Amino acid sequence: MLNTSNPNNYEYTTKHLELHILGGIKTNKLETLRITLSVQKPKSHNVLRHSVDLYNDNQVEKLVRKIAERLELGTSVARRTLQDLTKELENYRFVLLEQQATPTYKELTATELRAAEAFLKKKDLLNRTNELIGKSGVIGEVDNRLLMYLIFTSRKTNNPLHCISLGSSGVGKTHLQSKVAELIPEEDKVEITVLSANAFYYFNRTELQHKLILIEDLDGAESVLYPLRELQSKKRITKTVVHKDTKGTTKTIHLTVEGPVSVAGCTTQESIYEDNSNRSFLLYIDESHEQDSRIMQYQRLASAGKLDKQAQMDALQLLQNVQRCLKTVTVINPYAEYLELPLSVFKPRRTNSHYLQFIEAITFYKQYQREQKVNEDTGEVYIETTFEDIQEANELIIDVLLRKSDTINGATRNHLENLKAYLKENNQATFTNAEIRRNLRVKETTLRRYNKQLLEEGYIRRIKKDKVKSYCFEVIDLEEYETLKAQIDEALNTCLHRIEVATSPVTRHQQNGEPKKKKAS
Repeated sequence: MLNTSNPNNYEYTTKHLELHILGGIKTNKLETLRITLSVQKPKSHNVLRHSVDLYNDNQVEKLVRKIAERLELGTSVARRTLQDLTKELENYRFVLLEQQATPTYKELTATELRAAEAFLKKKDLLNRTNELIGKSGVIGEVDNRLLMYLIFTSRKTNNPLHCISLGSSGVGKTHLQSKVAELIPEEDKVEITVLSANAFYYFNRTELQHKLILIEDLDGAESVLYPLRELQSKKRITKTVVHKDTKGTTKTIHLTVEGPVSVAGCTTQESIYEDNSNRSFLLYIDESHEQDSRIMQYQRLASAGKLDKQAQMDALQLLQNVQRCLKTVTVINPYAEYLELPLSVFKPRRTNSHYLQFIEAITFYKQYQREQKVNEDTGEVYIETTFEDIQEANELIIDVLLRKSDTINGATRNHLENLKAYLKENNQATFTNAEIRRNLRVKETTLRRYNKQLLEEGYIRRIKKDKVKSYCFEVIDLEEYETLKAQIDEALNTCLHRIEVATSPVTRHQQNGEPKKKKAS
């Protein structure tokens, strides 16, 4: 019998011979069965070591004669032993291939299944989920963590969402992404640090379908950004390569990898990855002093051993089980025609698509609270978006739309808002570079870059002091960001009002041509 308990040293023992297969066997080339053998008689020190392809008859016959000569054994015994060994190795290789082809999925127990389904049926599901994410160890980032979790959940839909975490170095972009990704089952995600140029094309055709692809730093994946964008947009990528078959004939083959996938990455350089940013939700990390305090307090508690690790593990396990309970189902938004984005949003076509997909992602997550309906024409099962789903989506997405409507990048916007707060606090209208460097602790080169963009976009202006020849700066409009936010908020509320009017009983009667019935006194 073949003993494979040691993956680097298989044992095969018969009455006459003891064989060891050193280094195991390879599963990538089924046309050969090359192994390194160690052959000896039982309880003998005379050992023959030899590399052979068991599918090559000439090599096998030479080995048979060498075994018979070296170990003083009949050739028929040696030949029969090698033939039996070949059959055993073939069968074991097929077992290995089946194990590799079949991903390992965790089977939920009845108790775990009931707990996950009961959680998905609870009211106020998004707030409960956000609280549970916090209990699992994600500190602060209340909106970002829920947004990211819902984006990761959308991998199971036919139109997944994508996100890029942005922020300066060392503020916790990768930490936030990795902590939220821990809430996704291992079998549903692919974590990548560095990729070669052709890496994506050599996955199996359906290996990435409905998977979450996590890129630690986009700087390490520059070579695959183009196929990654195509996989996001077209949901499939194809590469044509030249290949030689077993007869040596050159043929052209197509390597195709199917999507859809959800992609998440981190970077400090927003402008460099603009094409990828256009396809993604941009999540700006909270760099405030309050968030610094929350994180440092968490670190101190962890160091003091005062964190409830078991509660964190329970929250993490429950959210993973919730993900396993979600089934693929079509989502239809009957209110989609009433939803319009504010005119201030850049690239409105793609942003509008993201907005609608995000609403569908919320509905998909609430599938256990929705009645399943059947399309009479196609027989397709679907669930419908509710007015509440749109309200919750608007509350979560307003900051994303605000950033999409801004004419300056995120780092410059954060600096401008800090600058405004400083000016209001000190009750002054103008500032100098030296003053800002000293009080806001900004490097000179960084401040010069911020000022250049703010001057070009018309957010600040240079003015000359009366008494001296030096220059200082002035913020043109201290309330411009609040005004922009109010415009977006008003546009979203207008959409909600339009839906309320369209679905009110009075409007339905008017559309049906029926007079509204008066109540009896």
